[in-house]
Amino acid sequence: MLVDGLAMGGLPDPIRDHAGRLRILSLVHHPLADETGLSPAERRRFISSERSALERCTGVIVTSAYTAHHLASYGVDEGRVRSVPPGTLPAPYAHGPATGAPPRILCVATVTPRKGHDVLVEALQRVRDLAWTCVCAGSLERDPIQAVGVLELVERYGLGPRIAFVGEHDAQTLDALYAESSVFALASHYEGYGMALAEALARGLPVVSTTGGAIPHTVPEEAGILVPTGDPAAFAEALRRLLRPDGTERAALATAARRHAETLPDWEACADAFERAVLELGGTREA
Repeated sequence: MLVDGLAMGGLPDPIRDHAGRLRILSLVHHPLADETGLSPAERRRFISSERSALERCTGVIVTSAYTAHHLASYGVDEGRVRSVPPGTLPAPYAHGPATGAPPRILCVATVTPRKGHDVLVEALQRVRDLAWTCVCAGSLERDPIQAVGVLELVERYGLGPRIAFVGEHDAQTLDALYAESSVFALASHYEGYGMALAEALARGLPVVSTTGGAIPHTVPEEAGILVPTGDPAAFAEALRRLLRPDGTERAALATAARRHAETLPDWEACADAFERAVLELGGTREA
């Protein structure tokens, strides 16, 4: 039986009650306690709950080697863990905005504290002397308080004409947004993998992001600039390097991103790896 970690980590009692009759595997995207914005008490509760559930799981599948290593702090030995990175659909390389238009920055992420939109806005305020526009695609409904705070920050800095929050969109619309962009930016505080980052690399976009969680494992150093989490000044400096009028560094990182795109596993390879992980961890049980 495979249980997604978003449920498993918060429901240790059913895992305990049925572990004796089932081989239970968990798919952990990232530990629940690593979510940004939790109180110390909430974080302690999630650590205790998830540790209790993981103790009773036969095995754990994670989305990155970083998370596999991190689970050691939850008492999960490496023999019970398999890392299976998500697949990435092949995509045409981005061609950027129309000729003569300023570079376009794209951020694809739900507006929640962990994704760092407030850090991104603070950084963009610091590079307002340069030519650029920014599109942020992602739900504004998941955390309305955070969304309101970010939008108020945009208004306070007078950046409304340059930053568009367009909400959630279907795959076809997102494809168009990626295609028309020059740089991908994600100021996330933590990622267990970072699928949007991989999707940006698949399109040959240079990346500006952080060192939060598994991001350095997802974004190769030659294809992106990674800075410490929660540091608008450092994020702004990274953006400035890629927004310079000559575009030299932006072009170099884009070339590296295209090379890396050729190495990304597709979903068929991911499914095969996932099947192997389930069979290795779950084993077989005699009737």
